[in-house]
Amino acid sequence: MKAESESSRQPQLIEQSPPESPPLAELLSRLSGDLQLLTRQEAALAKHELSESLNQAKQQAAALALGGAALLAGVMVLLAAAVLALALVLPAWGAALIVGGFVSLVGTALLLTGKAKLSQVRLKPARTVDSVEQDMKAMKRAVT
Repeated sequence: MKAESESSRQPQLIEQSPPESPPLAELLSRLSGDLQLLTRQEAALAKHELSESLNQAKQQAAALALGGAALLAGVMVLLAAAVLALALVLPAWGAALIVGGFVSLVGTALLLTGKAKLSQVRLKPARTVDSVEQDMKAMKRAVT
């Protein structure tokens, strides 16, 4: 009985043939097409990431410019206050000094805030770099 069961198993193994693989030319053609598609997708992702980063940088640069303008106005008022203090020695200079000091503090705060936010903007397309690295690893695994 064992001989019959063993012989009945053998034909099953013989009947199973390995799946036919596509010709090498077709595989290379597919690989080429996939690489072209992957390259286009990676370029589109990099373009999108850079666009987002540049928009953030523009916003922070505008805040930085506003801070600089406010600081300049404050310095101008402080200079006017100093001139008034020295030339007239009247209470009007005290008011100009207070206004100039306040505008300068606001400008300084805006500059520091804008600078801190601008330094956080990442211009490197991190997702694209990660994706390309993963793709390269996958291709190396596929080749070996």
